[in-house]
Amino acid sequence: MKTLLVRNADMLVTMDGARREIRGGGLYAEGNRIVAVGVGANLPDTADDVIDLTGHVVIPGLINTHHHMYQSLTRAVPAAQDAELFGWLRALYPIWARLTPEMIGVSTQVAMAELLLSGCTTSSDHLYIYPNGCRLDDSIEAAAGVGMRFHACRGSMSVGESQGGLPPDAVVEDESRILADTRRVIETHHDASRFAMTRIAVAPCSPFSVSRDLMREAAALARSYGVSLHTHLAENVNDVAYSREKFGMTPAEYAEDLGWIGPDVWHAHCVQLDDPGIALFGRSGTGVAHCPCSNMRLASGIAPVGRMRAAGVPVGLGVDGSASNDSGNMMAEMRQALLLQRVGYGPDAMSARQALEIATLGGARVLNRDDIGALAPGMAADFVAFRTGGIGMAGALHDPVAALVFCNPGPVALSVINGRVVVRDGQLGTIDLPRVIERHNRLAARLVSG
Repeated sequence: MKTLLVRNADMLVTMDGARREIRGGGLYAEGNRIVAVGVGANLPDTADDVIDLTGHVVIPGLINTHHHMYQSLTRAVPAAQDAELFGWLRALYPIWARLTPEMIGVSTQVAMAELLLSGCTTSSDHLYIYPNGCRLDDSIEAAAGVGMRFHACRGSMSVGESQGGLPPDAVVEDESRILADTRRVIETHHDASRFAMTRIAVAPCSPFSVSRDLMREAAALARSYGVSLHTHLAENVNDVAYSREKFGMTPAEYAEDLGWIGPDVWHAHCVQLDDPGIALFGRSGTGVAHCPCSNMRLASGIAPVGRMRAAGVPVGLGVDGSASNDSGNMMAEMRQALLLQRVGYGPDAMSARQALEIATLGGARVLNRDDIGALAPGMAADFVAFRTGGIGMAGALHDPVAALVFCNPGPVALSVINGRVVVRDGQLGTIDLPRVIERHNRLAARLVSG
């Protein structure tokens, strides 16, 4: 069991129960578990790996609760640059129908590298389209090579245009096949243990692309295995209108009717979640993945995050797909979450520390985990460090914690996941990133050009 000691951080932000922020702080880990947190006198003198973090701020690793990693191949596609959700999807579905297993793998690694270098240590990914032999295994295997803690969501679409759905018939799957493959993926890859690096969630895509029967059966399947459930809900006004027209219900009523509420469920977006829906989610502990950049990019609106949190709704942060965000930078997403709430609800709608809480503890709660999101004895050794001496934080060191959110700290200097140093001195050490990017760009050009 290797030991790791980091010390002398300008500030170590624990996000523990007391929300301690420790000047000159550090932590000691044995294997993948934090054993001690504090100043030098509270820590061992040495370890197998000792890292001096003078001139750095240390925070828990950020947690990304919603992504579509394959979409890094289709950033800024001209036909989808200026559309709302439904038009954007219709423009991209035919392109995504050409995805291959190789494309899934390389896009996963590019998306994860971008997340890692912006402070993320845990990410979910919602893969719901499986053409040309693609499998969820393609992304899981790629993730293992990067070293990120991963919640892989077995998404699905089963209702095509001919049945009144949004996606073309060519990209939907048979429901019996969906359920069978979901069972296979859970039995093959899901790890329910503490500090698990890979977990599986059951994730039919959305009300406008799957049947009510599939939603019900997927929920029953997930609960029989004890895994979480994930889908999109109430993303924009057209999404709400579809639910009312097709089901005679609001999105929240639809979710409740199908058994899609509870602490084992999280929904992406919920921009247009109404007050009764917020109250329902709060009572039931149903989580929300808040995706501010994507919500703005697609003109979906401003999610009522303050009202959600006041009602007890677990809220985490998500970058969403790189074709609706065009970035996967968790620090930028956290800053945008703060700014957007203030645009919609006033200057005190969200503080810097509240934004950081949503991106750490909030994400852990949404993903139904109690072993990540804070730096304390017994928690996973997942943490990141940012330099304080760069131009982006110049003049802001009177409050380095707030500066991380309000300013631009740049890429991480250090990232540790499950006790393993993944980024050191700003360099990702698990994959040959320039080579991966070159391959990714070549495949992206082929995918988009057809």
